[in-house]
Amino acid sequence: MRPEIQNKIQDLLAHSDEITEDINTMAAEMLGCVPFILSIMSERPEAFIFDTLGDFYTGRPKSMDVRTAELVTIAAAAALKSEACLQVHIAAAMKAGVTRDEILDTLLIAALMGKTALLAPSLRVFRDAAGGREEV
Repeated sequence: MRPEIQNKIQDLLAHSDEITEDINTMAAEMLGCVPFILSIMSERPEAFIFDTLGDFYTGRPKSMDVRTAELVTIAAAAALKSEACLQVHIAAAMKAGVTRDEILDTLLIAALMGKTALLAPSLRVFRDAAGGREEV
């Protein structure tokens, strides 16, 4: 990396306490809380600041409204079995105006995809090992 870029990064990191405080404020506004992972990750500001800002921009893409972004996040959290993320993002979705029914349907669609992800490879192995009905 060029020295002038390294200097700019060091200048930014020199303000890590202020940036961390602003990131925590952003998290509280977006999510209704500051997830515990942020407080632990902030012990390494050189990773925390860049990683978290990237996550915030990814989680609020210009192409989606907040409601849609939260529903996508809920589906992903459900698929990954992340209960803590589900709690945080269900609350954030409701704060953004997402209805209970929309959240329930999102969870059911996520479960459908989870079921399909389990069945497809399992049934391929079953078919290859046990043969098709016509082969039995």
